[in-house]
Amino acid sequence: MLAQQYPGIDGFLGTRASFMLDVVFVAMLVMMPLMLVSIYLVRYRFRYLLHKRIQISLAAILLVAVAIFEVEQRLVPWTARAVPSPYFDAQHKWSCAVGYSLLVHLLFAVPTAILWIYVVVQALRKFDRLPRPNAYSAAHRLWARLAAIGMTMTAVTGWVFYYLAYVAV
Repeated sequence: MLAQQYPGIDGFLGTRASFMLDVVFVAMLVMMPLMLVSIYLVRYRFRYLLHKRIQISLAAILLVAVAIFEVEQRLVPWTARAVPSPYFDAQHKWSCAVGYSLLVHLLFAVPTAILWIYVVVQALRKFDRLPRPNAYSAAHRLWARLAAIGMTMTAVTGWVFYYLAYVAV
């Protein structure tokens, strides 16, 4: 049983990951297709209000999940559950495959979080309550595309880290 081997609350996906790691893993798995649907709705169906609602919901859900995840990581470090991985070296945690994968993930995750906050805040400021294209639309498309690419890379690199640290045996 995992509870006897590792500190913290065990996850629900049957890996060595903690509960909140599993929550973030699944949140990103759900978020990616919803983000694509939202982009499709605004770009091809001109459903601006629905796009706005989906994006704000995704941002809020992800913000809460990541905040709780960060609290958990301060209480129970990720390394304890990664020790059995053949890709992890506890003495050189930042210079092994798991450490490198986490660093690459963070290189995408941190700027993307900042960028996404910027995109959402600017959209709320520069579009009407019932959003319609306006003078800010071109800038929004640019920054939103960068945020979507960043979010995709954050998800992919996060899943690679998750596999290397908590699934591989």
